[in-house]
Amino acid sequence: MSNVSFEQGDLRKSALSVKRVAIMAVFIALSAVGALIKIPSPVGTIGLDSAPGFFSAIAFGSVEGAVIIALGHMLTAAVTGFPLTIPIHIFIALQMALWALSFRWVNKKLGLIAAVIAGIVLNGVVSSFTMMLMGGFGAVLGVMPFLIIGSAINLIIAAAAYRVIKASKLI
Repeated sequence: MSNVSFEQGDLRKSALSVKRVAIMAVFIALSAVGALIKIPSPVGTIGLDSAPGFFSAIAFGSVEGAVIIALGHMLTAAVTGFPLTIPIHIFIALQMALWALSFRWVNKKLGLIAAVIAGIVLNGVVSSFTMMLMGGFGAVLGVMPFLIIGSAINLIIAAAAYRVIKASKLI
């Protein structure tokens, strides 16, 4: 008898895993579409790829959001030919994953508006300093306005979608 319930428990866990992977796949595909929509900038890798990751972080969980946003950045970078080099883009993808985790945490602690503001500061301002590795402080200042605008657009899309879908009781 205990073997039967153990097997059912395993089946339930695997079904949740399949659902989790399917949700992530859909949002990674949305990131790929967003990767094709660019915000003109000096680096060419600022796009609408992170909105699905930010949304997923608050709607589905930390792991989902982090994976989706990191892969979304790598897709954007791949579309543009990794202009900052693959190692720098991997570093940025890891930053993006951390920003998605932070977005979720701030949303839980302080609310959605505070989370959007924190996300814009982290992704728009803090991430700009990655350019210090490529071109010094001038490169940081050169990319920062574009990154702030791109971050704001992505985060506002994610927050608005979350509010609408949460109000509809779909999540």
